[in-house]
Amino acid sequence: MSLSGKTSYIYPNETLIHHGYLGSSPLYPTVAISLRTLAAYHQIHRTCPRFSIQAQCKALCHLHNLPYRPYLSSQFSAAYDVYLDIVYCVDRQLKVALKHNTPNWRLLNACPPCFYELKDELKLDIAYLTTMDGNNSLKRWASWNYGGTPRTDSHSPCSNYWLSVENADWFKDEVKSKPKSAAPSDIPQDDWEDVDNDIDPEAPNFNCVKRWWNTGPDQRKKMFQVYDESGIFIAACRHWFVLLACDMVRSGELAKYPLVVVDQLLQVYGENGGCAYDIGSQLLNLWIMVGTFHGHAHNRKCQLLWHPTYIEGTGHSEGEGCEHIFSSSNNLTSGTRHASPFHRHQAIEEHFAFWDADKYAALSNFLRNHYQEAQNAIHTLESELATVKTTYHLSDGDFLRFFAEEKAYLDSLQQPLITDSLKIRYVEVLDELVRCRYAHKRVDTAYAKLQNTLAFVAHIELQLGIEERWEIDGPVYRHFKDEASLGSYHAALDELEHLVVMRLFELSKLSLSGTGYKLRQQIGKALQRSTALTPPRPTISWKEIADYTFLGEFDLLQHSRSDVRDEEWTKPAQREATVKYFKLQRAREEITWLNIEIRRLCTAICDKEIMTTQVLNDLLVTNYPLGLELQRQWKTQAAVNVIHLYRLDQIECLPGFLGT
Repeated sequence: MSLSGKTSYIYPNETLIHHGYLGSSPLYPTVAISLRTLAAYHQIHRTCPRFSIQAQCKALCHLHNLPYRPYLSSQFSAAYDVYLDIVYCVDRQLKVALKHNTPNWRLLNACPPCFYELKDELKLDIAYLTTMDGNNSLKRWASWNYGGTPRTDSHSPCSNYWLSVENADWFKDEVKSKPKSAAPSDIPQDDWEDVDNDIDPEAPNFNCVKRWWNTGPDQRKKMFQVYDESGIFIAACRHWFVLLACDMVRSGELAKYPLVVVDQLLQVYGENGGCAYDIGSQLLNLWIMVGTFHGHAHNRKCQLLWHPTYIEGTGHSEGEGCEHIFSSSNNLTSGTRHASPFHRHQAIEEHFAFWDADKYAALSNFLRNHYQEAQNAIHTLESELATVKTTYHLSDGDFLRFFAEEKAYLDSLQQPLITDSLKIRYVEVLDELVRCRYAHKRVDTAYAKLQNTLAFVAHIELQLGIEERWEIDGPVYRHFKDEASLGSYHAALDELEHLVVMRLFELSKLSLSGTGYKLRQQIGKALQRSTALTPPRPTISWKEIADYTFLGEFDLLQHSRSDVRDEEWTKPAQREATVKYFKLQRAREEITWLNIEIRRLCTAICDKEIMTTQVLNDLLVTNYPLGLELQRQWKTQAAVNVIHLYRLDQIECLPGFLGT
């Protein structure tokens, strides 16, 4: 058959396949593409997602000295779909022969170091670590935006990466119906997205809810209406293997997506696990932490609760595997933005499958590098901590005490003292009572407001134990008026102190100076109240604040109830040593993790070789073509396993290796 379009003979697809070609239509194709060309494009597109079918067709046209026509891309796409369907059918037969077709087999065997559990291995506090996040890059433009009738596509995804939208909808009302008291009192409730946020915008920013309002409810995001799928939500293990994926449909990162992912993880892997996510606290029965990168976007209170550095059993897991995956999958956007639902899923599935194969090939390198990094971190941190302990006469117990004192301090500044609030409110209500008596309004309105104010005054007097009402401008009133002003000032100072402590400590870790715009506004409001006292407290300009890098430079904080600058845990040397202490604990945990993972990988390689060899020998007798395909695939797998065993031997030869 000529590729120029001058066809002398028309062959049915059976004959074309026999000669190594696939036609572009099922019965009497006029254009055929060789299986080698389709296989070459399959691998090229997996390694370079930006290389599209259109680019492949243009390259073929140049090779055959033909002008490019747009319909050629459609014909190539049809043949490519058939080619992938053949590949999937062969893989399904191999899975049946290898007994890889059991429920959740891929999830249970996705990552040998994470999930290939051995009977006599050490049990960890956290049995497995995963990460999850959403990404808006892989959006798909709604077909009705083109002005035509939406096209129907009866094809469905062939892999088990995807969680259906129907499963996600089971959890669409889960967070709304959850009572606010469901979480422990010391855990900030960071509901987001599909939950109405009724937070007072003037209230102190003691939690991170307002920081994440940029991912607000879908009614605030009109842009999602022009997309059928507005992105994907995925979960991955700590070695960056993709575990699950779910489409985000015409919405942002709603709570139902992490809930359905966590529910599936719990069903497959059990409850004793951990998951890094940039938003959240404890979802279901899985411990949720914040990734190391996203952790710096949360305030200090959230970091003490959820940052992996301060959570036992997390090792050196950064919790940002999804970001690495998205940095690669973002290259698919040009080919999936206007694709059909099936072709979008097909491209994402192929990319994830190749990504997982690539991560498997790099597993031993991952383990070796992390083992060396953990050993170097332990050696360096132990040496530095020994110097600090000798210089400041500290022990490991002191570092734990510093951590507990900082957490208790941040807890104490969440709300002003109740008595101060009541005194402030009582003076305000007395002033309001005076205004009501002299108000020139309608008689019925003024009388109703007066009655309400009188009732409120009586209620506060009962709360404070005041038997005789204070006389306006009397000595008692003036005394507590000043106390109320001082209490208001202290409340503002508490807020200022809280903001300054959190921000400076965060910036000190990043070696940065300066403060964000929103925090500048909050500090400015707190500072404005310092002039309302008699005599006024010293004022401070924003220029001075921007230059501050240490807590001790804030002389204004000496007027707070307890000068936090005198606390031992606020000293720069002690704080730095405390962080190093926790990093040392995580580095030691990382060695424990890696010792287990190295043994799991080695055992999985040996077990798989024995099982595959047995199945291969049987297939070469009972189903020779399928046996040849398994033999071809196993050659690649065996070559990778040889490299793994070589690198595992290198790890075993490292000084200080304590594994098996």
